[in-house]
Amino acid sequence: MSERSPVIRVVLADDHPVVRAGLAALLTSLPGIEVVGVASTGREAVREVITSRPDVAVLDLQMPDLDGFAATRELARSAPDVAVLVLTMFEDDDSVFAAMRAGARGYLVKGAEQDEIARAIRAVAAGEAIFGPGVARRVLGFFSAPAPTAEPFPELTSREREILDLLAAGLSNPAIADRLHLASKTVANNVSAIFTKLGIADRSAAIIQARNAGLGGSGGA
Repeated sequence: MSERSPVIRVVLADDHPVVRAGLAALLTSLPGIEVVGVASTGREAVREVITSRPDVAVLDLQMPDLDGFAATRELARSAPDVAVLVLTMFEDDDSVFAAMRAGARGYLVKGAEQDEIARAIRAVAAGEAIFGPGVARRVLGFFSAPAPTAEPFPELTSREREILDLLAAGLSNPAIADRLHLASKTVANNVSAIFTKLGIADRSAAIIQARNAGLGGSGGA
């Protein structure tokens, strides 16, 4: 005789009474899931979770008193063993990633099928992260995008970096002034600022540092 799976205890928070009642009825009808508390505000949700210590908190994002992001952050601090599953109307990038940063383990958009909600609750209760199909594509796209290349010498202004690039290419101050349509005095002032910011004493040291960082590709032509 096989052992029965443990019941997953859930606290549900949504500020719309009809939505809240419908979700509570839906979750109660699912095998292996028990709704142990409901809340209409973020503050109530935090109190209910701390009191009931459920396995999963299902939270809307837009709630009075304390929104879902703030409630998720508070639960990450005060009840880190409780998995937060966001169930919301919002599927924009800012909302998705803000919820993840706050500590949500799952993110579904309202309108998800009953089986999808049940699967998400069981997944986050087991320690997994889960996202609705549209949200998952967005998350995967974010992490598969190439990381932006860091600019060398972030302490320099864009103009100083441009001048350093030409220095590394072997151009003299007058040639740089001609190339960039600047006064020679302006170029000289920028070169002095570059030396100061990089903590170097002369042109040759600047050229070495710049070429080691991949600058100097502008050429002398």
